[in-house]
Amino acid sequence: MEDKEIIDLYFARSEAAIPATAEKYGRMIRSIAYGILKNNADSEECENDTYLAAWNSLPPQLPRVLSAFLGRIARNISINRYEYLTAEKRCRDFEVTLDELGEILPGAPGPESEYEAAEVSRRISDWLRSMNRTKRRVFVRRYWYCDSIGKIAADFGFSESKVKSMLMRMRNELKIYLERNGITV
Repeated sequence: MEDKEIIDLYFARSEAAIPATAEKYGRMIRSIAYGILKNNADSEECENDTYLAAWNSLPPQLPRVLSAFLGRIARNISINRYEYLTAEKRCRDFEVTLDELGEILPGAPGPESEYEAAEVSRRISDWLRSMNRTKRRVFVRRYWYCDSIGKIAADFGFSESKVKSMLMRMRNELKIYLERNGITV
């Protein structure tokens, strides 16, 4: 089923929208959730919460790209779930991924932080578009889907050290790119 047809089901308030979404995007949503939570049960719960959030958001929202819309919802729900689950204990997998990028992204809170976050996001997207397909996919798999270095290496046929060095070089390039574009790191 095409995305427009699925969105039309949501706008018609048809319950068929959820199974259609699950069939087309369930695997992607679970993958995003599992990359953050590393737990099947919690990932399934986040998947179901994503469908509910989509149901509540459509209408009035009309996403241009349904997969990106659902991915953002799934990621936010998974991060919230992760924060809840690790409030008193520490789970290092997701924190390591965040720490890698935390060194190059601005993070000072303030009234202009929402504008700055949007600008940083736009600049990162522009930078990613300038990368070749392989680099872009490795970067997104690590920092959006939170895939492990080992999984990325296996999927791309690289050694883990190659993936680590590729990501380190890309983080350094991103830092330079952001600084050249007026974003203080």
